[in-house]
Amino acid sequence: MGKKKEILENFKTAIGSTVKSLSNSDNIEVSFGNQNIKSEKFLVRLPEIEHTNNKINYDQIRAIADSESLKLRFSDTKTFKSFEPNGNISKKMYKIAEKIRYEKIGSDQFKGVRNNIEKYYQERVGSLDLKSSEDKIIESFENYLRSKLLDLKNSKFFEKKLKSYKKDLDDRFKSKIKDLNSLTHDQAEYNSLVSNLISEMNLDESIEEEDKNEENNKEEKHENPKNQDQKTEKQETEQQEMSIESGTPDLENETKDSDQDGEEIEIEDKTNSDIRKNFKNNLGDLKYKSFTEEFDEIIKAEELENEEELVRLRKNLDQQLLQLKNFISKLANKLQRKLLAKQNRSWNFDLEEGLLDTSKLTRVIIDPFNSLSFKKEKDIEFKDTLVTILIDNSGSMRGKPISVAAICADILARTLERCSVKVEILGFTTKHWKGGSSREKWMKNEKPVLPGRLNDLRHIIYKSADTPWRQAKNNMGLMLKEGLLKENIDGEALKWAYHKMSRRKEERKILMVISDGAPVDDSTLSTNSSDYLETNLKNTVKWIEERSNIELLAIGIGHDVTRYYNQAVKITDVQDLGDVMINQLSDLFADKNKKTLH
Repeated sequence: MGKKKEILENFKTAIGSTVKSLSNSDNIEVSFGNQNIKSEKFLVRLPEIEHTNNKINYDQIRAIADSESLKLRFSDTKTFKSFEPNGNISKKMYKIAEKIRYEKIGSDQFKGVRNNIEKYYQERVGSLDLKSSEDKIIESFENYLRSKLLDLKNSKFFEKKLKSYKKDLDDRFKSKIKDLNSLTHDQAEYNSLVSNLISEMNLDESIEEEDKNEENNKEEKHENPKNQDQKTEKQETEQQEMSIESGTPDLENETKDSDQDGEEIEIEDKTNSDIRKNFKNNLGDLKYKSFTEEFDEIIKAEELENEEELVRLRKNLDQQLLQLKNFISKLANKLQRKLLAKQNRSWNFDLEEGLLDTSKLTRVIIDPFNSLSFKKEKDIEFKDTLVTILIDNSGSMRGKPISVAAICADILARTLERCSVKVEILGFTTKHWKGGSSREKWMKNEKPVLPGRLNDLRHIIYKSADTPWRQAKNNMGLMLKEGLLKENIDGEALKWAYHKMSRRKEERKILMVISDGAPVDDSTLSTNSSDYLETNLKNTVKWIEERSNIELLAIGIGHDVTRYYNQAVKITDVQDLGDVMINQLSDLFADKNKKTLH
């Protein structure tokens, strides 16, 4: 017994040292089981070692300890919480995806960590007893994502029991695996993308509806037998006829086990059907589709060009800004004063204390002891605000329009940042002219009729909401790069921006689109109806304007875009920006009733 105890204590000591080393922190205390430990250090709780002679038990502890260490080192709680979706199932899946992210980072760096996690997971999966649809969905998701990001082989359990979920997961995630892999070291972007993908599945609603149906079925089964006996002879005859015609035996003669299996299959099929239905589109345009999302990408501006070239392009943009230096400075100051005035210059009167209200001087003179002669400035809250600027990076924007758009975004980012408003700058284009890899795949698949969107999307992050303007300013110059601007599929870009914004916790969200007109993609329009992209844009805009709490404003560069957006203005020159931005933004930040979700 003494020897066993000594081995156990040595093992626990080793685990404690490993946790500190992997987490890169000494400010950690490791406890096992339900040990009541009081410590000023960060406490990591691990399961108790139940079987000292069981190697599997030691392997499990090692894997859990590794995972917890990696979480401390690579996962930021605040970032995790800021993108967390709603719904019980969605939250569980989101947590799993984050766990896989930091375990992947650790597995790539440490071979031993990978071995521990792989052993533990394979052992755990083999002993699972999944009964509910919720458990099956969650486990399917974890197994699927682990197989894709950690290159783990799908277990026999998954292949047999959960295979029916793989297609639904492929439909949603297959085209995004490359993006997820590239974003593992960028928690915010990874969390945002995962959260969007999970939210689009609407799984909580599907399961909730399923549970209701199941409850109703149970209620029907447990109805009063007297009511059951009240079936008419005609109904019974019809049931018998249906049974005979279908060539199936009467269900009442089947065994109890068969009934249960059939019920489980029915539930599973319904769940899968609901998932597939909700996967399709979350913004109401069910007629719109893409032939494939396999070649789409979400990419940071700095990944598209090296730092030296970005600096050169920024200097090019600065030269254009230099000509407008005085105008921009005046505009920025004027806009800032206007916004801050909207925020602060409102007062509460007739107070017991505060600043002396000069309008009440007469009252003070007559009665110096009157206590209701003071005022205080009150804040109109808009500091908790996100403004996303979505810029059309299409070929038709080349030259003066894209310069105007880049200058516009630059001024807005700097000015709003001074007013404590978060600013995000995004761009959208395609990776190729006239189709690219999507079109090639379509041609290899014998050119099915009406394939939907037939080009490879490229969505660019020039500045994230949490990145200061100074750190991201060089990225703005990328818009001037030759060869970047290609086709524009506005509807899907709006959808991307919407989902990205909806995951943020800011109370106020404003989406500003800068574009020069209609969406155009030759490959898509040549294989679908001529208004295919335009209809999708209108439907998406309508959904955001009418059914979301995001306020939508469009700036048309040289073109009128009011046929797409209810709130839109047209500018032809940077000089026009002055009145446009001051008036529009002042109106947006005015203290008005916000839209509510329908």
